[in-house]
Amino acid sequence: MTAESDAKLVELGRKLFAGEWHFIWASPSIETLPPMAGVEVAFAGRSNVGKSSLINALTGRNALARTSHTPGRTQELIFFEGPDNAGFRLVDMPGYGYASAPKAKVASWTMLIHKFLQGRASLARVYVLIDGRHGLKEVDLDVLNTLDKSAVSYQVVLTKADQVKPAELEQRVADVRAALAKHPAAFPEILVTSSRTGAGMPELRAAMVRLLGERS
Repeated sequence: MTAESDAKLVELGRKLFAGEWHFIWASPSIETLPPMAGVEVAFAGRSNVGKSSLINALTGRNALARTSHTPGRTQELIFFEGPDNAGFRLVDMPGYGYASAPKAKVASWTMLIHKFLQGRASLARVYVLIDGRHGLKEVDLDVLNTLDKSAVSYQVVLTKADQVKPAELEQRVADVRAALAKHPAAFPEILVTSSRTGAGMPELRAAMVRLLGERS
């Protein structure tokens, strides 16, 4: 990939996400999913990893996805649609792992996540968000294994990079890269982002534009 083509993808990504994005659907179960259409990318991650903040930063909107200081607030698969004719959707998934909710409810969200990942033909990629302060946890590895079995392409996105010292962040990226080498469905490049500063957002948008081009 040349610098010129990278710059072109970044600009196309900026235009795509500068367009109108809106909420279209919320699914508490597999039975209530919207009909498949176009290309979908989903955001998965532990509760409180910053999925909603990332979606808001990507789209340049403060309140497209609901953010909360209480882990586990997103309890459904939330679908957002991009500009007309883009044929592109974002899916905010329930956070897995810890949530301030009854264990049975957390288990049902986790089952919903795994079922969705295994059976959605329009799902082109899953962005697995990992807290840059903490790195991969056991519960993250469970989701990576599900993605490997489902043969769904996925890419790791480190969040909250602004809260980690540069040397520590560099080590975190190296550790995650080494762990991903054991996962066949993982995209090799790790994206490092901060919703607060906007770092990494142009690269993430560009990655989605490239994916759209591959699927069109």
